[in-house]
Amino acid sequence: MYLTIKETAEYLSVPEATVKSLIQQKKIRALFDGEEYLIYKEQFSTHLKQMEKYKQLIEEILNEPIPESIDVKDED
Repeated sequence: MYLTIKETAEYLSVPEATVKSLIQQKKIRALFDGEEYLIYKEQFSTHLKQMEKYKQLIEEILNEPIPESIDVKDED
């Protein structure tokens, strides 16, 4: 499935200017059909999976309880 620049920007939650810039830098593969750029949607699947794993890792770290300090119980 191919997306336009606008659809790609919505899919990635970034501004259209960012998508255009990434195409010019050749960081996103795109086809030009004579009128507009078409971007293959599946090239982002690995990136989105990695971002989801990273979000889960951050959530686990933030939800981990803070261990009690040994010094707090020692009142000598």
